[in-house]
Formats: sequence, C-alpha cells, structure tokens
Amino acid sequence: MNAAIAPSNPSPSSLEALNDWVQSVAGLTRPDRIHWCDGSDAEYAALLKQMQADGTLLPLNADTHPGSWLHRSHPDDVARVEHLTFVCHENEEDAGPNNHWMAPAEAHAKIDALFDGCMRGRTMYVIPYCMGPIDSPLARCGVEITDSPYVVANMRIMTRMGADALARIEREESFVRGLHSIGELDPERRYIMHFPEELTIKSYGSGYGGNALLGKKCHALRIASHQARNEGWLAEHMLIVGIENPQGEVHYIAAAFPSACGKTNLAMLIPPESYRERGWKVWTVGDDICWMRPGADGRLYAINPEAGYFGVAPGTGANSNPNALASIQRDTIFTNVATTADNQPWWEGLDDRVPAKDWQGRDYKADNGPAAHPNSRFTVSAKQCPSYSPHAEAAQGVPISAIVFGGRRASLVPLVFEARDWTHGVLVGASMGSETTAAATGQVGVMRRDPMAMKPFCGYNFADYFAHWLSFDKPGAKLPKVFHVNWFRKGDGGKFLWPGFGDNLRVLEWMIGRVKGEAGAVDTPIGALPAVADLNLDGVELSDEAKEKLFAMDRQGWREELVSIGRYLEDYGTRMPRTLHAEQARILQGLS
Repeated sequence: MNAAIAPSNPSPSSLEALNDWVQSVAGLTRPDRIHWCDGSDAEYAALLKQMQADGTLLPLNADTHPGSWLHRSHPDDVARVEHLTFVCHENEEDAGPNNHWMAPAEAHAKIDALFDGCMRGRTMYVIPYCMGPIDSPLARCGVEITDSPYVVANMRIMTRMGADALARIEREESFVRGLHSIGELDPERRYIMHFPEELTIKSYGSGYGGNALLGKKCHALRIASHQARNEGWLAEHMLIVGIENPQGEVHYIAAAFPSACGKTNLAMLIPPESYRERGWKVWTVGDDICWMRPGADGRLYAINPEAGYFGVAPGTGANSNPNALASIQRDTIFTNVATTADNQPWWEGLDDRVPAKDWQGRDYKADNGPAAHPNSRFTVSAKQCPSYSPHAEAAQGVPISAIVFGGRRASLVPLVFEARDWTHGVLVGASMGSETTAAATGQVGVMRRDPMAMKPFCGYNFADYFAHWLSFDKPGAKLPKVFHVNWFRKGDGGKFLWPGFGDNLRVLEWMIGRVKGEAGAVDTPIGALPAVADLNLDGVELSDEAKEKLFAMDRQGWREELVSIGRYLEDYGTRMPRTLHAEQARILQGLS
C-alpha cells in the first residue's frame, strides 16, 4: 500500500484544502499508514487479498459465485442506528423534530474525542468518490476517510471512486468530507453525525453499510438534501425505473418506499409473460436513491448517484426478483447471509435448501432464529443487472413522467390512487405511512409516518423540506403526475390481496395511461382510483374481497386518517406550509 500523504504531483492550490484536511485527520487519529485510493483493479485485488488474510472477508464457492465474498458483522452492528444519528445545524429548528439534533460544537467535541488516536495500528484510507455519472452536472463529489478496508471495497462498488473523482474535485474545489472509523464496534460508543452547513459527516463505531459507507445515506440523502434545497433540486430516497411499452416509448418513474419495502424488486421488475410477449420491457436506472433537477423544458430529470446496489438479501429469489438474483452470481460482497454445505450464500426466500452455517458462522439451528440476518445485504455493481438501463450513465439524467409513493399498509390504503395535482401529491408524500422493517433497529411492524420515505434521511426540518417540494410548482414547470401505491394490503385472513412482483407492472401501465390521458379512473376525495376494469388483470385471479378492498375507498377510515394527518402536520408548528394544512382540510371536507 502506498504510504504517501498525497497523490503524486497534486496541484498545490486546488488540492490544498483536501491535503490540509487529510493531514489534520491523521494528526487526530494517528494511523500507522495512509493510503490514497485510486480505484484501480490492482488496488481492489490487494484489498481483497488483505481482507481474506485477516478474516474480514471469507471466499465463497468459486464455481457457483466467482469473485464473491462473505463478510460477517459484529452481531450488535447489523442495521442503521437512527437513535444515534444526529443532524447538527447551528439552529435546532433547522434540524426539525424529524431529526435528532446536537449543537455542532458539542457534536464535534464528542465524536472527535472518540476519534483521538483511534487508528493506531491501522491504515487510514482516503477515498475520493463521485456520486453520479462522473461527467454529469447533477453529480457531486466527496472524500471519505476510513480505517475499514471493507468500506473501501464497498465504496468502490457503490460509487465512481478513485482518480477520476479526484480530478473532478481538483477542478471544482468542492467536496463533502466524511470521516469514519469502526472504532471498537461498541454500541455505547457509536455516533453518526452530520454537519450540513459544513458539508461534513463523522461516523464512529459501526461498520454497517448505512452507517459506514458515507457516500450512501449520509452523503446522498442527509447532506445532499440540504445541498439540493440550497441549489434548487431534490435528493430523494427513490428508485428510478424505465417502462418501455410495445410502441417503444419509455416512461421513467421515480418511486419512494421505506427500506425493505420492495424498491429493488420494483426497480428490477420482470414483466408478466403476457406483457413480455407484447413487447413490454423494464429498464433499471437505480434502486434506492434519485437526484432530480428541473431541465430547460420544465420537466424533472433524474440521475442515480450510486454505481451499485446495496440490496436486502432475504426475500430475493427466482420468483420475487430474478434480475437481482442474476446480478449477484459473481463479483459480489455478501454481508450477514448464511452459507450452504458447499459454501454458497443462502438466505430465507432463496430456495428450499437447508443452510449449514448461519449469519454468525454458527452451525445452523432453527432455534437460533433466521439463518440469514433479516437485514443481510449484497453489494454489487449496477452494470451486472440484466435490466441495467443504457441511459443509466446519461449525464443529463432521464425525464421523470411519474412520482410514486408507497409503504406497507395492511389496511385502509387502496392498491393505487392518483393525486389531484402537485400540491395534493406533496401532501400524499408528506403524510405517507408505513409499517417498520428490519432495516433499522427497533420494533418491526409498527405504523409510523415516513414522509417521502425520508424520515431517517432528510438533512433538515421536514416542514422546510415540504415547502421546498411545493416550490417546484411554478410557471413553465411540467411536473410529473404523483401516485400512491400499496402492494401490501391484507385481507381479513391476514394474507396479501395483491400478487405483487411482476404483476405490479399492471399498475404502472395504468399510471402511464394516466400520464398520457388514456386510462380511466374514478374521482374520489382522496384522489383518482382505477375501477377494476381500468387495470389489465388478464391472468390475475382476485377474490371478491380483493376487488373490494384494493379498488375502493373506506370513507370513514379515511376521515380518521385525514384527522391523524392534520395532527401530524401540526407537530411541525408554524414552519409547516399553510398550503398543506389547506389541502388536508379540503380533502377532509370532501370526505364529510
């Protein structure tokens, strides 16, 4: 490993700030070595060899999964730790009730005390990276300093990392600073601090992806949402998928779902056989994060700032997501999955084999719980996906026809409805509710409001965030239509009423029909709902209960929901846009 403090022959003016920062971090953390990452194949191979030697990565079956590895986390370090994640604006009100806040000076002092000397005996890696296509004006750069080679390997897959990113930083003289150390992996000494005004992230005590891969949620959402507000764009927790109809038209859809609610499945959807026969195709641009900016023609254009997928493994199988499964047959890092007797990765929902070792490396016993951790992951290059879009690297992004919000709601919320206009759509996103999943620590299955699926990720006050969304509705704007979906509606017997997976294309087809002015709908106070006949249900058998609950509005239930939404909006005080209060009142009146 190269122990030089800086790249060879850096421009002393343009890289001075970066070099000064690296030197100051080295002085604080006192590593044995400093390595500047160049993103090369040789560097990656050396990292893999090093981690295999020290047991950080375990090789998987080279015949079935060539170039693939298993990483086992500490059992106390397996998910995001929202209660230890802070957004440190100078003014507490700017962070809002949606964030845990700490004064910046206090936060720096608290976490810097943990960083003091923490890299003794370790290598300090300096990772220049670009979020988004390297030549895109929508992309933004960062530098992560870490003592974890596992983080370096994952960042190489998840970002455009190395020499090209450093060259862009040199040109732009601006970058997000991220400092990370695994520390002692002590949950009592674990913090993820964000300083939006400083474009700085500090993370200590965790090796888990969402806490340690600082380009992901920390930069691409918490810091970028703040940047986006200041610069007139949107940084969102959304997949981007292209739907190509038999006429060759492609409509791009951005969709927001909380973690582990099917974003990757929808992004990589395979059309039902009858649709494939007619020529329908699905193109994957991104599965998790979307940056959108108005174009010269008034439409919103989007890029995926990530270069890879950090996907949830459990539930991924030949029936649920064949494209994801095909993507991860080679050159993949698996985290906290189980293994079979012949050392293949395994998780619940993959197939009916019985694993040999669980995610902690113990002999598998059903009494110990799931073989794979419910939040176990795979990290893989997006280019390995069979449905990878040829426009995923388009510098200008792709035009968005529709924005979709959705979560897990076992009751009340129908299969799909369309917002009346942009203001209504913002309220739909702002009031979105979902049942919690294993992607975050805490109790699973509790309904909570998760606006735009950004509750854990918005880097400033939600009231100001909603106002920022509303600001895009201006003369000349050609904004996407807004929809809400609920794939998870259950019947009285507790079973899902909608088949989901590939059949979700039937709902997307109706949305595109609405965008084009061709599909029918029934107007209701909560929005436009399709009648059963408005969706192509050929080959889908729905019970009478399913037809009733998926395509109907429960007036009394929605009155109670709108009252609850009103109380939620009030939680944000005077900063909450009056426009949203008025929209909530309008809908509630229509339900009376």
